[in-house]
Amino acid sequence: MTKLVLGALNPIALQFGPFTVHWYGVIIASGVVLALWLSIREGARLGLNEDVFYDYLLCALPVAIICARTYYVTFEWQYYSAHPSEIIAIWDGGIAIYGAIIGGFLTMAIFCHYRHVNMWTLLDVVAPTVIMAQGIGRWGNFMNQEAFGVITTRAALVAQHLPNWIIQQMYIGGHYRVPTFLYESLGDLVGFALLMLLRHRHHLFKRGEVFLAYVSWYACVRMVVEGMRTDSLMLGGLRVSQWLSVIFLVVAVCTFIYRRRHQADLPWYTSLFVPEGSQKL
Repeated sequence: MTKLVLGALNPIALQFGPFTVHWYGVIIASGVVLALWLSIREGARLGLNEDVFYDYLLCALPVAIICARTYYVTFEWQYYSAHPSEIIAIWDGGIAIYGAIIGGFLTMAIFCHYRHVNMWTLLDVVAPTVIMAQGIGRWGNFMNQEAFGVITTRAALVAQHLPNWIIQQMYIGGHYRVPTFLYESLGDLVGFALLMLLRHRHHLFKRGEVFLAYVSWYACVRMVVEGMRTDSLMLGGLRVSQWLSVIFLVVAVCTFIYRRRHQADLPWYTSLFVPEGSQKL
């Protein structure tokens, strides 16, 4: 029996005349929509009106995209300075998740200030859904054949029990590549599952600590996976995302310790739940 061998998957999902819809955008948009839905459901437990999430998304999404692209272009300026017309071509990939995280966080700080919403509470609500969206979004890299690792062999990929369609998509530039996009996606989705399972446990997380757990988990995942990639953004011979991961991890852990020692009156996350049917903020 002849084994069916597939070629690389088409990164274009649909095309209407001059308009092209890329799988990269479809996948990222799907992750955002699912994250919004889950955040609204959790927000209801804390008395947050769903309009808070719609309004925040409308503010944060364009800022996050701009920051993610700016971050990437900044560290690849040698290329983009010679190809300025490609700076806005995000449909071909090339957005940095750390740029999006920074942009989203800054937007939230401003948004919560003007909407009189506790920022730590809102961060706790969205944190698990953000890491889930990141895990889903990595499959956009898969469709674009980016965020890959070193050269490997087909036999090594088969030994990992990967399906043939993933193995074939990892055939890039005449060589099979380590699917680092997959490793990070799995790490993100495991983090999402753990946060979803643990955040409602009584006397486990105080307000703000679900978010700090997310930052710590993602920083560790990214630190490990980034070291396996061959397309890392570099600065002075150093992998930018690895160093940023170290900084985020240290800040998250120090913040957790400081708040536990000096803010003993912080409420437990589950104590913030409002009775069903209560007035929402």
